[in-house]
Amino acid sequence: MTITATSLPTSEEQDGTVKYARVGSLELEAGGFLPDVVLAYETWGKLNADASNAVLVEHALTGSTHVARGASDEEGWWEQLVGPGATIDTNRFFVISINIVGGCYGSTGPSSQAPDGKPWGSRFPLVTLRDSTVAEARLADALGIRQWHAVLGGSMGGARALEWAVTFPNRVERCAVISVGAYSTAEQIAFAQAQTLAIRQDPNFNNGDYYHGPAPETGLALARRIAHITYRSALELDLRFGREAQPQEKPLTAAVLGERGRYQVESYLDHQGTKLVRRFDANSYIAITEALMSHDVRRGRGPLKEALSRATAQFFVAAVNSDRLYFPAQSHELAEALPGDVPVHIIEAPIGHDGFLTEIGQLAGQLGAAFFAEDFSRS
Repeated sequence: MTITATSLPTSEEQDGTVKYARVGSLELEAGGFLPDVVLAYETWGKLNADASNAVLVEHALTGSTHVARGASDEEGWWEQLVGPGATIDTNRFFVISINIVGGCYGSTGPSSQAPDGKPWGSRFPLVTLRDSTVAEARLADALGIRQWHAVLGGSMGGARALEWAVTFPNRVERCAVISVGAYSTAEQIAFAQAQTLAIRQDPNFNNGDYYHGPAPETGLALARRIAHITYRSALELDLRFGREAQPQEKPLTAAVLGERGRYQVESYLDHQGTKLVRRFDANSYIAITEALMSHDVRRGRGPLKEALSRATAQFFVAAVNSDRLYFPAQSHELAEALPGDVPVHIIEAPIGHDGFLTEIGQLAGQLGAAFFAEDFSRS
C-alpha cells in the first residue's frame, strides 16, 4: 500500500492551508470497505528533526480543520489555544488537524466520487471513530510522526482523541479529552437519531442520492436546530431571548396558526440552520453523527477501567459546568476510570456545551502547564 502526502510546510505562509493525503484502502469496523481514502488536513508550525513536537487537534461534529489563522486571515475555531505565542505555540509545536473520514471538508465522504465516478451517496459505508483513527495513523506515518506530543479535542474531537490514546497507546504521550465522556449515552444517541431522521425525511433526500437534484436543505436545517438546542443551556437561551417576539411578528396576534409570528429564540434557531446549510453536506452530517453515536471506548475491550488500562498517555480531562449534552458527570466517570489520579478541570460558563469552543481560554494556563511547557528550541 502506497501512502502519499503533500510536503511539509516550509514557511509561515503555508500555515493553515488545506493539504491532501491518500492513505490507501480502509477495511471498516462494521464490515464496509473504502478503496481509496483521502484525508484533508491543515498544519501550523514546523516539525522538528525527531518529530517530537507534533500535536494533533481533532475537530468537533461540524467543525473544519481550520483551528487557527494561517495563509489566510480567516479566524480559526480554537484561536484561544493555538497560534504563535499561544498555549500551543506554533513557533515551538507542529500542529495538525485532520478532517474526519465521512466529512465534507476534503476528506473522503458521501459526496466524494466512488470508483464508478459517481458520488458515494447512499452507498457510503458506516465509519466509526475507531476507523477514522486508523486512517489518521496512516497520515501520521506518511508525515514521519511516530508519536504525538499530544492529541486533544472537544466534544466529538475529544472522543476522537480518547480513541487515539486507547487504539494506539504507544503513539500518544498526552491526551486531552474535553466536554465528552467515554461513550455516547442513550440520551445522546436519541438526540442524534432525531437529527438524522430530520434529514432522511426531507422530500429531497432521495435515500442519500440527491447530488444531481435539490439538496435536503430543510431537513439539514432542522437537524441543526435540534442539535443547537443541546449545545446551549436553558439559562443561556433565557438570558438572550426570554419570551421576546421578533419585531412585528407577535406570536399571539394571528387569528390562525399558520400566520403566527416568531419568538426571538425561534428566529435564532432558524439562523443557525441556515448557516449550516450553506457550508455542510447533509449526508456527511448523517455519516459523522452515526460515527459519534458509535463512540464507545469499551467496545470489544471489556469494562471501562479495563478498556482504559490500555492507555499509557498522561490525561487532561475537562468539562463545561453548564453542559446538558455531555454532562460533567460523564467526564468525572471517565477520569475516575483512567489509570492514575486524573482531575477534572471545569470551564465555568453559562453558555452550555459550546463553552468548549467559546471559553476554552479558561483552560489555557492549566493545559499549558500540563502539556506544553516543554522546550523544543534545540530540536
